[in-house]
Amino acid sequence: MEPRPDSESPDGAPAETTPVPSQERTRRWRFWPARRGIRVNALAIVATVLFVLLAALWIDTRYQIHNLEQELIRKLAQADSYNRESRQIATQARDSLRDLEYRSSALESRLAETQNQRLALEGLYLELSRSRDERILAEVEQILLIGSQQLTLAGNVKAALIALESADNRLQRADSAQFNAIRRAIRRDIERLKSLPFVDVEGISVRLDTLAQEVPGLPLAMDQRPVEDKAPRTAEQDWWIRLPREIWDELKNSIRIDRIDRQEVPLLSPSQAYFVRETLRLRLISARVSLLAHEQASFKTDTQQCAQWLQQYFNGKDHKVQQALATLRQVSAADINIDVPDISSSLDAVRNAKVMRERGPR
Repeated sequence: MEPRPDSESPDGAPAETTPVPSQERTRRWRFWPARRGIRVNALAIVATVLFVLLAALWIDTRYQIHNLEQELIRKLAQADSYNRESRQIATQARDSLRDLEYRSSALESRLAETQNQRLALEGLYLELSRSRDERILAEVEQILLIGSQQLTLAGNVKAALIALESADNRLQRADSAQFNAIRRAIRRDIERLKSLPFVDVEGISVRLDTLAQEVPGLPLAMDQRPVEDKAPRTAEQDWWIRLPREIWDELKNSIRIDRIDRQEVPLLSPSQAYFVRETLRLRLISARVSLLAHEQASFKTDTQQCAQWLQQYFNGKDHKVQQALATLRQVSAADINIDVPDISSSLDAVRNAKVMRERGPR
């Protein structure tokens, strides 16, 4: 322990004070170990910090190395998949190249075949171009023959006009001066046919055909029943009012008045009714044939006979029968006796042109 400066000696005498230099040396001696401990603690802290830093750096380095390894594995797997895809693409490219080579060879063969066909078509075109006029004349002659048949056999002026106009249009498209004579003959025939009075042969024929189809549905006169016109009796009337009325009705029914100035309704058996309908239908067809042949007398006879049979055997009060009678009267009044000209001049012009072309090269 340090000596106290103010302490006393045991015998009560004041003790001697320690000199100042010796006390300072004692204090320095005691301070030196404290400074050494502080330095040791500082070194330990620094070493700990360095160790922690080194450990953190090592951990970070290991983490980065691990990440690099994972990235390298991923890149290698991706490169492997790319390599497989590249092999597949290369295989597909080889197959496509093989297919293209096959198609190229097929196209080359097709091209050679097409060239041969083109040469053949050029030769055919040259041959056709030499006989173009003959072909046009043959087409025009065929068209005029059809129109002449329609005009001669059926009296179809409209069909003949269509044939003449078609032939004229075909010659007009050819744009050749050697066809002018034929076109003039065709135009003269067109003007002659257009100057004829108009007869609706097609319309009349359709109406007769329609009547012939409606014959099986027309009601017969014997199927008509008289209409009973009786006033309804009410049960609420008294007997003295109802009795005189019943007596009067009986008296009226006991007396019957018939007209003898008109023909009785013919009674037909089922077979007779069938033959009446069939005969009427055949007579209408005969009138249609007479119409197409422009036979005025036969046409009027057939239509008038059909109207007479409708009035005699069929129910004249029916709407269909009345309409059929009106149609027959209207059709029978038409004038179908027309002197139809022919188109032989146009046909002769075409045939003469063909003969001149055949004799020309000789």
